Amino acid sequence: MVPLLLVLLLALLLFGAGFALKILWWVAVFVLVVWLLGFAVRSVGPGGGRSRWYRW
Repeated sequence: MVPLLLVLLLALLLFGAGFALKILWWVAVFVLVVWLLGFAVRSVGPGGGRSRWYRW
């Protein structure tokens, strides 16, 4: 009975990790798009591409 419970627990953990990793991939894609849009806005905006769109 204990090995069966361990296998079920492992399957549940792997399913949860897969779901979390899929969400993290979507977050990474969203951040990449925002980052690329920041470069586009910086190059078009005032200052001829020399101004920074972020503060750090």
